[in-house]
Amino acid sequence: MPRLCSPPPDFGTTKDPDWSRSRVLLLLAATATAAVPGISAAGATPSSRLATAAADAELLVWGPGHHRPHGLPPLPAGVSPALISHVVLRELGWLERLQVVDLGCHQAPAVPHLRLPGLESAGPANCLSSGAALDPQRVTALLERGHRWGAALDPTRPLVLAECVPGGTSTALAVLRGLGLAADGLVSGSLRRSAHGLKASLVDAGLTAAALNSGQGSPQQVLAAVGDPMQALAAGLLSAASRRGVAVLLAGGSQMAAVLALALALTAPELRPGLASQVRLATTAWVAEESDSDLNRLLALIGERWQVRPRLEVAALRFHGSSCRALADYERGFVKEGVGAGGLAWLWQGQGREPATLARACEAACAELLAEAGA
Repeated sequence: MPRLCSPPPDFGTTKDPDWSRSRVLLLLAATATAAVPGISAAGATPSSRLATAAADAELLVWGPGHHRPHGLPPLPAGVSPALISHVVLRELGWLERLQVVDLGCHQAPAVPHLRLPGLESAGPANCLSSGAALDPQRVTALLERGHRWGAALDPTRPLVLAECVPGGTSTALAVLRGLGLAADGLVSGSLRRSAHGLKASLVDAGLTAAALNSGQGSPQQVLAAVGDPMQALAAGLLSAASRRGVAVLLAGGSQMAAVLALALALTAPELRPGLASQVRLATTAWVAEESDSDLNRLLALIGERWQVRPRLEVAALRFHGSSCRALADYERGFVKEGVGAGGLAWLWQGQGREPATLARACEAACAELLAEAGA
């Protein structure tokens, strides 16, 4: 039985957008924070995490059964959530709607993708404990790029925003703390039991080094001190897209909560309710029901701080009794979320598809992936 969560945020009453017209944007980024031993399970070792973003992007676009130059890094348990996302996009016929953006990963994916010029793609962020994760000029460039993209979007086509950033739940905690939210213990992660103590110690070190322990830093200062490139571009994009009237689905958990918090902090107070009304955060049941974190409470804190009502959706996809052990591991607390899996699984339901059908399709894809690995 899942634990009782704190009361969910108010879902509001705005009219549903036409999610069937969605376009999907996957932002790949990297942070040296992922090299800290014990911080992440997005790859069993720090060295294996260097290829995680490239491997996940290739699995997302091509799926199993296709030669992929970057092999999936070994995991302590489970399988990449990119497999779930691929199945959804393939079965809905949405793969052609996907755009992959590399914001400076260790290794570039072999699939067609966009790599931005100049500072925007200037390599991985430094470890957040340094208090100097990103060049302030790069933060400005990423925010401006996101604003330009958001302002140019078609309001009739919703945007699904996904990410792949190993170590990203740690930078999420750091950004939330830097913005003044008491987020310790609330943020999820890829480990079966989140390394809350380790994450908090890194955040303490980074905020102290940047003299931001008061929680009164500007969003730009917080990003430069302890953030990652995905957060900066996504926050600028979300802020501008909402003003454009574009519905946005933040497909993820804690990392997307941090993006929402940044976007709200960047937005004028009178415009914040409008932003919140245009945005939903959608995640997996494994994150929403996790006993070791609390996304409901985290969104409630964001709502209280910026006087809005965040909207949360939870996908019904489950792998109870799955014939594929790697998928059944999700029910044991491994992996949980990533590469847009929760949001895309929620959109699957919105298109009139049964979660059990998605689970069976994921089992078939997982069997093919494991057979391929054993070949």
